[in-house]
Amino acid sequence: MTSVLVYGAYGHTGRFVVAELEKRGYDVVLSGRNAAKLPGGRPASVDDSAALDRALDGVAAVINCAGPFAETALPVAEAAIRAGVPYVDVAAEIEANLDTLALTADSAVVPAMAFFGGLADLLATAAMGDWTAADEVHVAYGLSGWRPTEGTLAAGRVSRERRDGKRIRFAGGQLEYRDDALPTREWPFPEPLGPRPVFGEFSMADIVTIPRHLRVRDVVSYMTVDGAQGLAAAGERDAAETFVVDVVVRAGEDERRIVARGEDIYAVSAPLAVEAVDRILTGRAKVKGVAPAGEMFDAADFLRALAPHITIELAARPERVLRGSRRPRRAPGPCQGGGIPGWRNS
Repeated sequence: MTSVLVYGAYGHTGRFVVAELEKRGYDVVLSGRNAAKLPGGRPASVDDSAALDRALDGVAAVINCAGPFAETALPVAEAAIRAGVPYVDVAAEIEANLDTLALTADSAVVPAMAFFGGLADLLATAAMGDWTAADEVHVAYGLSGWRPTEGTLAAGRVSRERRDGKRIRFAGGQLEYRDDALPTREWPFPEPLGPRPVFGEFSMADIVTIPRHLRVRDVVSYMTVDGAQGLAAAGERDAAETFVVDVVVRAGEDERRIVARGEDIYAVSAPLAVEAVDRILTGRAKVKGVAPAGEMFDAADFLRALAPHITIELAARPERVLRGSRRPRRAPGPCQGGGIPGWRNS
């Protein structure tokens, strides 16, 4: 039986990943920093490279679920590279993903393979289709609510500290650090959610993963105001949130729209991460080395495989969404619309 090590196996997302691996027939090796939570597992500190090497002995792949990823991503990824096995993580921290994407490896390294980062990258890549470039990618997150875990809040604090409290956006083909307030607007989510007030430039890992491999000038993320307000404090997750991820890609006057729906942003990260590992181990990766999800995999095929956890709708002839968007400096080339076989075209 193929063994996959889960680092941070006892955490909130880690437990979902362990269950998904077991459901798909993998032998799971439990690991992390807290030995008391790992009876029968392989504890290893990120400060002890020899312990990490021992933990990875004999495994076929590693999924890192232990945040803050500013502390764990590089040590665990480097251990996987030394072992010559694939590394996947569920990091949402922008800076940690930049660190990981800067690595060099012969084995597969896929950061941000989760709800924030990997999912929107796959959606944007699938929506781009035959386009070779785009002016803008817009990613709007519509959450029914958000009760973050303690780990999410801790990771956010570390990320903000690394950029001195400034916010970050991807505009004009580069990352920009700003200290002004987030802009607000209304986003026309598809029904039944409908138009909702959102914070603009609510940047997540998408602004790192998407422009890593897609030719795009601006990547803008949005979060419903209700969802963002939930970040004020952690609490018991007594009910899972429902979500809509609405992605619109614009090239000149043409737009393409793709929508993902599901529930529980933590639980849904498990099939994303496990599907990534399964594809790498079964020879279904498009490239070798370090790459985000949309570059590593066939995005449309990957998204189809996420059913029933996530449902996908591609608008073959979408109504124009970005009426207030900036005018393009140039159209990036001829762009023709189209559908993706096997998906619901609305």
